[in-house]
Amino acid sequence: MSNKGDLYLEKDGPIATLYFNRPEKRNAISHEMWKAIPGLVHEVEEDSSIKVLILRGVDHTAFAAGADISEFYSIMSSVEGAKLHNETTHIAERALVSLTKPSIAMIQGFCIGGGCELAVACDFRFSDTNGRFGITPAKLGLVYSLEATKQLVDLVGPQNAKFILYSGKHFDIERAVRMGLVDEVYSPGEIEQKTYEFAKLLTENAQFPIRVAKYFVAQILQGVNEETEEARNLRLGSFETSDYQEGVRAFMEKRKPQFTGNGHE
Repeated sequence: MSNKGDLYLEKDGPIATLYFNRPEKRNAISHEMWKAIPGLVHEVEEDSSIKVLILRGVDHTAFAAGADISEFYSIMSSVEGAKLHNETTHIAERALVSLTKPSIAMIQGFCIGGGCELAVACDFRFSDTNGRFGITPAKLGLVYSLEATKQLVDLVGPQNAKFILYSGKHFDIERAVRMGLVDEVYSPGEIEQKTYEFAKLLTENAQFPIRVAKYFVAQILQGVNEETEEARNLRLGSFETSDYQEGVRAFMEKRKPQFTGNGHE
């Protein structure tokens, strides 16, 4: 895999995998990598054959150990450059949050700074027991964005978010689990298998309910607490899909359903 780019996408049936491929730098995310993320996520969004996106490091040493610090002396040496870089990272994070399909961060080793930001932007975070976490703007004199802070607060609560952002400390998998930052923990030998098994499970379910559920959760986190006309139409619309008909038939026939919808019925 070392002959591929620093960031690349592979597709295997209904599962796409976005690889961070800078193992010599613990997959530190360069400005060019940040710029490339939205286009690759858009490719996943537009490909109707893809149902799940997995983010991971190219090997077991790191998910992504933050931004490439060497660029602080080049791209971010001026206020204008720093603003450009911040906008680039913001667009990348928003692209991942806005993806209508499920996303999973498969974490091995270091998941720090921007790497942790991208993991938080995913729907799920599965880690091996060597996972190391932290978000470190306070150690660099930087301010974490409001939207990324909201994503973190929504996930781990305000008190844990304060601990992470005020201290800038790295912390281990045990603390990450207590905070609710990580959904599942596996040994280094089983993390890949378990992550892809879960992704496969998602691909076998009806896609329209999954994507509507993702949209509803986002709406609730934005303060929508009562069913809107749009929400009601989406819910009732599920009864008109081919997957609903297949689900009912499979239940009555006591067999596993074979859903064919792509999530946009």
